[in-house]
Amino acid sequence: MAKAIRFYETGTPEVLKLEDIEVGDPGPGQARVRHSYIALNFIDIYFRTGRYPLALPNGLGSDAVGVVEAVGAGVTDIRVGDRVGYLIGPQGAYSQVRVMPAEVLIPLPDGVSDRTAATLMMKGMTAQYLFRQVFPLQGGETILYHAAAGGVGLIACQWARAMGVTMIGTVSTDEKAELAKANGCAHTIVTSREDIVQRVKEITDGKGVPVVYDSVGKDTLAASLDCLQPRGSLVSNGTSSGPVVIDSQMLAAKGSLWVTRPAMVHYIQPRAHMLDMARELFDHVLAGRIVSEPKQVFALADAAEAHRALESRKTTGSTVLVP
Repeated sequence: MAKAIRFYETGTPEVLKLEDIEVGDPGPGQARVRHSYIALNFIDIYFRTGRYPLALPNGLGSDAVGVVEAVGAGVTDIRVGDRVGYLIGPQGAYSQVRVMPAEVLIPLPDGVSDRTAATLMMKGMTAQYLFRQVFPLQGGETILYHAAAGGVGLIACQWARAMGVTMIGTVSTDEKAELAKANGCAHTIVTSREDIVQRVKEITDGKGVPVVYDSVGKDTLAASLDCLQPRGSLVSNGTSSGPVVIDSQMLAAKGSLWVTRPAMVHYIQPRAHMLDMARELFDHVLAGRIVSEPKQVFALADAAEAHRALESRKTTGSTVLVP
């Protein structure tokens, strides 16, 4: 038996229940992983609240690290005792032990601890695909990045600095502004007291930016579009404040703008590509260009409390659960 978080209906954090579950042996192409850390991501809240449909009852979470306990038939590149992480696959990472498709498991290199890796699987790989694939940065650009003190944001700050990119980051408080700057964000905009568009225009001498990475959604859409240069790109990579509705005529009027809503699953496959993405991320970590540790740690049994903290915007950086 193992402990796991399950939920039977969508709703507030209180729907999350800690239960005993049976974990069997892995079948062909599978591996059984005992978790050391489980990462929280805002998408978990979307599933819990029903914004993203999920057959119920179900588990929650798709992002964790741990050690391989057993492998099924046909698994050749993952072995018992390997330290691994994952960020895609079926829901159910909020658990002590689970069986996973071996093809989604990413070996962790020596020199990257489980604790660090727990902040990198989804969040670090998100920074990789946003900066290196969705709108590939070359260095020298000035960009706008919303939620710069969040889990992905702090990694993005460091990645931008490593690439020679000038990052303008939005944050909600002065404390978060200091944290973003300490991680490499060149300019911060405190949205509780500063106008986003006005500050971006000041920083860029009225030119605007070629790309905005916006994980906030509804509340920042108008400002994001107004910060773009003609033919600029809005990367809408999240909707924490609500869904985004785009008027195509408005895109033309504001300068023939581009908008994309990327999903990790379309940028991480096939497996060889996923491993290359992880290798680039881990190289930055091993070289000291990206330093990442959890800012908040909760017990698995306190998953509901962790969700409340994440939703309240009281957290910074990464939040993890310990089984």
